[in-house]
Amino acid sequence: MATAPGIPQHIVIIGATSGIAEQCARLWAQQGAIHLVLVARNQQKLQSIAQDLRVRNPAVQISCQSAAFTDPLAINTLVATLVQHGCPDLVLIAHGTLPDQALCQQDLASNAEALQINGVSPVLFAEAFVPHLLSAGRGTLVVIGSVAGDRGRKSNYVYGAAKGLVTRYVQGLQHRLALAGSAVKVVLVKPGPTDTPMTAHLKQQGAKLASVEEVAASIVTGIQAGKPTVYAPAKWALIMMIIRHLPRFVFNRMDI
Repeated sequence: MATAPGIPQHIVIIGATSGIAEQCARLWAQQGAIHLVLVARNQQKLQSIAQDLRVRNPAVQISCQSAAFTDPLAINTLVATLVQHGCPDLVLIAHGTLPDQALCQQDLASNAEALQINGVSPVLFAEAFVPHLLSAGRGTLVVIGSVAGDRGRKSNYVYGAAKGLVTRYVQGLQHRLALAGSAVKVVLVKPGPTDTPMTAHLKQQGAKLASVEEVAASIVTGIQAGKPTVYAPAKWALIMMIIRHLPRFVFNRMDI
């Protein structure tokens, strides 16, 4: 993430209105004078976040962009526009929704939308940025997946399938760049259940959720440490390792 002295760090955040992305932006803004490019669909909320960041650090430069998140051509055009004046030092792809599993089982349109926005769309954004990062020979690409992608469970397997797609994609991209000897870094982030507006219904049901501040701190610290995979909070690495390795006859008796 380092840049030349006197030049702001250039960070692009796709899905900047998500709770986790907003908190990461706050942490990066606190680090010094940087250039943040915030991309989202809800422009009113995006402008509110941008204003909050400016108040927290008047030195930060902020640009806001609207985006179509499921149109491949629009994604490619947007990314080409974002890199016109220089390749970013860091790209965070953070958008997504938490679909209703029962609805996805009953309605194929809802199922398709959940798979598209949580799986296909992040992959398309990542793939659109990769050639520009490779051309610059530097930069970090961060993609937010989920612990839900580690093993399919009845409670959220459509969402989990989308995040499983993200996991396999990032692993393959990491392998590709490693074999190419590229200096470009790719980081897969797997948050556990986090206290954000997206999970408000889970909180009402009594679910234990990590604070968004804790999750964002884990992400920013993990990126700085150069980790290829960041579980946030870190305890989820052990939890999901156990869940992944449970024998099927044991797993199939668990109501999770």
